[in-house]
Amino acid sequence: MINKVKVLPLAIKQYLIITTNYWVFTLTDGALRMLILLHFYQLGYAPLALAMLFVFYEVFGVITNLVGGWLGARIGLNKTMNIGLFMQVFALLMLALPSEYLSVIYLMTAQALSGIAKDLNKMSAKSSIKLLVANVSTDEREGTLFKWVALLTGSKNTLKGVGYFLGGLLLTTVGFQGAVLLMAVILALVAVFSVILLKNDFGKATFKPKFSEVFSSNPSLNALSAARLCLFAARDVWFVIALPVYLASQLNWSHQAIGIFFALWIIAYGIIQAYAPALFSRKKGFSRKEQATEINGRLIAIWSSVLAVITLTLLISLNVIQQTESVLIVGLFIFGGVFAVNSSLHSYLIISLAKEDGVSMDVGFYYTANALGRLLGTILSGFLYQSFNSSEQGLFSCLLMSFLLAAAAAFFIKRV
Repeated sequence: MINKVKVLPLAIKQYLIITTNYWVFTLTDGALRMLILLHFYQLGYAPLALAMLFVFYEVFGVITNLVGGWLGARIGLNKTMNIGLFMQVFALLMLALPSEYLSVIYLMTAQALSGIAKDLNKMSAKSSIKLLVANVSTDEREGTLFKWVALLTGSKNTLKGVGYFLGGLLLTTVGFQGAVLLMAVILALVAVFSVILLKNDFGKATFKPKFSEVFSSNPSLNALSAARLCLFAARDVWFVIALPVYLASQLNWSHQAIGIFFALWIIAYGIIQAYAPALFSRKKGFSRKEQATEINGRLIAIWSSVLAVITLTLLISLNVIQQTESVLIVGLFIFGGVFAVNSSLHSYLIISLAKEDGVSMDVGFYYTANALGRLLGTILSGFLYQSFNSSEQGLFSCLLMSFLLAAAAAFFIKRV
């Protein structure tokens, strides 16, 4: 196995290192989100207050994707990756203080650092795929690209689901401070190896891009970015705050049960993402011509419309069927499956559209929209859920907003 790795091209070796870093980082990121959500809900934080804890995480994710894409093109993806790893270690150490010292502003600051770290890692990992397929023959390039994007995205979300499970488990077993310290130590070791193994010029552009160039002038990429914003807002508007708080407060689920459920959902979601290319490939192979006729804005608009219909159906079902718990569980998994296909298609299309030289700039702009969607969804999730007299009305309002956002995603993506 070691000998096989040694003979691989340098770009692939570097990609494998970045992917490993991304996977380990994803575990800590998923665990940290669940730890914060459950721990501070237990301490009495209201839904909107919980949402505010994640606002800086998303706000600085927006900024990071713009700046990070530009930095990646100028200094190399290895440096942006390593900066992200060490920032996450520092953010985890910040949270290791006793709970009485963790004010809302302090928590938001730690989450801001974590958000910067996460998006530096994501941008570096996603951008490197374009470099990986550069040496693949033209006939096979698009099919290989779709498969690698789907595999990276799907495996990342599967590991994030495992992270959710670990977050609930660690909170129950070693407590909040013990959990963040343990994750900081593990990630610090990964960061040290990353500094040693990643090369200095990986992903660096052949030109010195100006910061103004991070804003895309490509109409297709802009439409795709707008659709991505709406797509992820449609998920997070009910998934991030409203759903876990509803499960805990109305259905009396334990923290560990919520962690396990979210973990299983994310794992299933990631598996579907990883295998999405099989839904759209042909027996003759996935050539460039086939990509142009099959994976386009019109096709993705159909899948976004299906997501909107499923969300509306779930909303109606919760109003007419008494078994709320069963409807939510089944509905969430159906929603997750269709959302996973949408996300996989989106992730492929941005890498396909991005220019190869300075790829991180196009990818960074696109994931800026992704972060804006998460930010919008997070704020709306806490605000809408808390704005109504009952938890049921709050959850229903979040689902209605999810339907409208999914429909908007279909509208924008059709213009790609």
